[in-house]
Amino acid sequence: MNPHTKFIQQWNKVLAIFCLVAIFVDPLFFFLLYVQRDFNCIAINWRLTKALVIVRSINDFIYFFNILVQFRLAYVSPESRVVGAGDLVDHPKKIALHYLKGYFFIDLFIVFPLPQIMLLLVLPESMRGANYAKNLLRAVILVQYIPRLFRFLPLLIGQSPTGFIFESAWANFIINLLIYMLASHVVGSCWYLFGLQRVNQCFRNACHSSSVPGCLRFIDCGIDHDRNYLQGPKSEQWNNNTDAIACWGSPSTGSFDYGIYGNAVPLTTKTDMVTKYVFSLFWGFQQISTLAGNLTPSNFVWEVLFTMATIGLGLLLFALLIGNMQNFLQGLGRRRQEMQLRRRDFEQWMRYRRLPEDLRRRVRQAERYTWAATRGVNEEMLMVNLPEDLQRDIRRHLFKFVKKVRLFSLMDEPILDAICERLKQTTYIQGSRVLNKGGLVEKMVFVARGKLESIGEDGTRVPLSEGDVCGEELLTWYLEHSSVSTDGKKIKLPGQGLLSSRTIKCLTNVEAFSLRAADLREVTLLFTRFLHSPRVQGALRYESPYWRSLAATRIQVAWRYRKKRQNRAHSSLSG
Repeated sequence: MNPHTKFIQQWNKVLAIFCLVAIFVDPLFFFLLYVQRDFNCIAINWRLTKALVIVRSINDFIYFFNILVQFRLAYVSPESRVVGAGDLVDHPKKIALHYLKGYFFIDLFIVFPLPQIMLLLVLPESMRGANYAKNLLRAVILVQYIPRLFRFLPLLIGQSPTGFIFESAWANFIINLLIYMLASHVVGSCWYLFGLQRVNQCFRNACHSSSVPGCLRFIDCGIDHDRNYLQGPKSEQWNNNTDAIACWGSPSTGSFDYGIYGNAVPLTTKTDMVTKYVFSLFWGFQQISTLAGNLTPSNFVWEVLFTMATIGLGLLLFALLIGNMQNFLQGLGRRRQEMQLRRRDFEQWMRYRRLPEDLRRRVRQAERYTWAATRGVNEEMLMVNLPEDLQRDIRRHLFKFVKKVRLFSLMDEPILDAICERLKQTTYIQGSRVLNKGGLVEKMVFVARGKLESIGEDGTRVPLSEGDVCGEELLTWYLEHSSVSTDGKKIKLPGQGLLSSRTIKCLTNVEAFSLRAADLREVTLLFTRFLHSPRVQGALRYESPYWRSLAATRIQVAWRYRKKRQNRAHSSLSG
């Protein structure tokens, strides 16, 4: 499969979304554990466990399918990257061997259902309870989470071996925001788990200081079908132990120093998943945003290290994600700022040159319309670095209106490509004049949008709109008044150029494309034989308002001359 096909691009987007869900789901396993206040022990929520296992299994299946896709996905040869060719290797055996030597074993490890096996198979068979599950969950989730982040984060950032997954600026902004929320989610989930671990340590300290025999066993509530050991006189002593009750009481009045986990202790006694998760997410978001500035840890080593890790993660996110968001937000207003700076430069230049107010008004109007038509984008600069065949196809798409002119509909593709290659975008404001009567015709103008009016020598007005051409008489003039030199490379022209016999005035703002006289001269040199054909000449004169007006004028002159001859002949006969 070609990695640049539309299917693979869409699949990468779907995979990135499921990877985001996967790394959100894993820390939720920590919220399965809670403290039962009636028994002073740690329990596990089995109903929520089954739901999380199903969601985790779905994500694992999606990523397993991606592993199968990798065995059929062509890759860019490393040797070709050195020379910049980027050749694709599509041999099945080479693709499989390349993936096996790469990330196959890492992908196989992160898709292996360790939490599901531990919760559904190992834990019920061992007849152990939540405390044992807590230790296994902490080990399994953290061991799998690091390689998952290593493989998933590049997808979330939007990069794949074949290029960017999310090309939209808004999509990248949302991804950066979700990654920031993901970091808060992970920090809050770890904070809840470590708070539960400190409650467990408080229970153990209370057990050591009490006279209840076998009280360490009562810290674990066991599983649903094995709670007989919680019913008895020994368990009653543990349930009523004042030191154990103080562990899940108010952290400020207790003897155990919870440090930064003081607010997590009341959460560990709640069975409502939403309450625990939302507050933990808030805590993580707050600490990352403030760089843990309001935290004062106890002298417990792991608590201090967790606080330092939170500060470091906050600094990293501010340097990367917040910086990217800031660039995006600044990018939204970049065009507007460029427009304002450009207008300010125009105002300063007009003030320095002391232009009259009428000219200033026209300059402002032209600048506003030019910006609206191009959005400040220089199309020529964008297309310079593109391959030549791609530039040609883009021009054919942009200049479809050229074929609306009957003259150019008769031309072959090479001639149209040569014309389109030399067209320049031009804008005119309402009231501007494209051609002036008696002035030199220096360009052919193809109207792309807007309305114009052609005023002939006799005052005849002809409307022009999208698809029309003005200045087309320049082409015929070049063909009739030129001669090719002996070397076949130069065109000799008379000293005087073609003078316009009409005025072209813009009735509205006009967006057009112009073909300069020098470029038109070059085109006539390259395709002289074709342009001299009677079919092209007939189409040019039939479609042109200039030639139609000229023909009408000559017909009128010939008619008047004939009428005069007839009058003279009639007068001589009657005399």
